[in-house]
Amino acid sequence: MHANRNYFMEIKRPLLLISNDDGFQAKGINSLVEMLKDIADIIVCAPDDARSGYSRAFSAGIPLRLELRHKEDGVEVWSCNGTPVDCVKMALANICQRRPDMVIGGINHGDNASVNTHYSGTMGVTIEGCLKYIPSLAFSLCDYSADADFEPLRPYIREITQRVLAEGLPKGVCLNVNFPLVEAFKGVKVCRMAYGTWYNETIKEHHPRGYDYWWMVGHYRNDEPEAEDTDNWALSNGYVAITPTTIDVTAYEAMNQIKGWNL
Repeated sequence: MHANRNYFMEIKRPLLLISNDDGFQAKGINSLVEMLKDIADIIVCAPDDARSGYSRAFSAGIPLRLELRHKEDGVEVWSCNGTPVDCVKMALANICQRRPDMVIGGINHGDNASVNTHYSGTMGVTIEGCLKYIPSLAFSLCDYSADADFEPLRPYIREITQRVLAEGLPKGVCLNVNFPLVEAFKGVKVCRMAYGTWYNETIKEHHPRGYDYWWMVGHYRNDEPEAEDTDNWALSNGYVAITPTTIDVTAYEAMNQIKGWNL
């Protein structure tokens, strides 16, 4: 299973571990590799097919497999039959011969702003890296097209990646970076996650064999559209949204209230 990766040990360039939830063949992840391969060695370990919406899921009941799909100087591309989180775990345990300097999820076809953060397999990749104390980023574009144009993202992705490589991130913090689908970006805003709601999330159908079934669908509603400090507002107004995201989900502001219950 292991390929010859002696150059990874000899050339001490940064090592990036990249994954996604759209699959190793997706244009987004391959565009990301092209944007960064001149500044770092890259190992891609991504699902063998689309795994959107898998969030933090990992495979506890099926055997996992790895397949080397492509290799060139400084780049290896592997696929795994598991979830995005499986891909990170498998790569760290079985492919990477040294600790990656960064874990990156993306580039995702479609946004991962607001509550989508909780459902996203791309963010699952990034949070898994953060849980391993590795600086981690997610990049997403608000375009679900399989042939989306990722080229306008290049200078931003390179700058953000190089800045984090140089400066690191606080413990327990990863970055969720979303790009709007516009002709030209107005700039960058560091912002919080917007509160939003998915509704009408299922459609009922009737099968000719006599039983009912449902498709998961849904519509998204921004529940605070006027809040200019949110990722939804930034994207709606043409800005790149960077949301520092923490893996510590403790509600510190509620602790004193709960302590006051005198249980």
